[in-house]
Amino acid sequence: MIAFCPTCGAKCEQRVPDRDDHMRAVCTACERVHYENPKIVVGSVATYEGRVLLCKRAIEPRLGFWTMPAGFMENGETTAEGARREAREEAGVEIEVGTLLGVYELTHVRQVMLVYRATLPGPELNPGVESLEARLFEPSEIPWDELAFPTVKWSLQYHAQVGSAETYPVHSNPGDERLPSSAPEGSSS
Repeated sequence: MIAFCPTCGAKCEQRVPDRDDHMRAVCTACERVHYENPKIVVGSVATYEGRVLLCKRAIEPRLGFWTMPAGFMENGETTAEGARREAREEAGVEIEVGTLLGVYELTHVRQVMLVYRATLPGPELNPGVESLEARLFEPSEIPWDELAFPTVKWSLQYHAQVGSAETYPVHSNPGDERLPSSAPEGSSS
């Protein structure tokens, strides 16, 4: 929630502005309306010779749990560029981004996550500062009980379901499985 106006520094109050239907942060001095919108998270299910890349998180939330390379988009990059950057930052690899696998609407944490299929050029991994470890898992070895977020599970399961199909519908949130609002989905990257 925005407490102070980024434009003039005065306090903001939460109210519904004229001709609007949502609560917004409105500056008490300059009357500027400040919009808070969902953040976009990008990631990939990256594979090499049938094995899936997972990274063990070195940061909160979910420190020590396994995830796919993913994080918040940066300004000035496309979603595919963001997915490539996250793989480079978290696993030290250059991935080839393929087709979109899933779009997950995480309204409880104000995020939208886009997950791509990707391939690795080789098995060499070099985990970055956000990862305790990076590893390629055979599908039967995936540590399902140690996955950091529901989106990781959904993406890995759907990736296995579509297999090597070249076309498939983009996956979305199954059911109403959610995280507590205190546990953000993406990383701080």
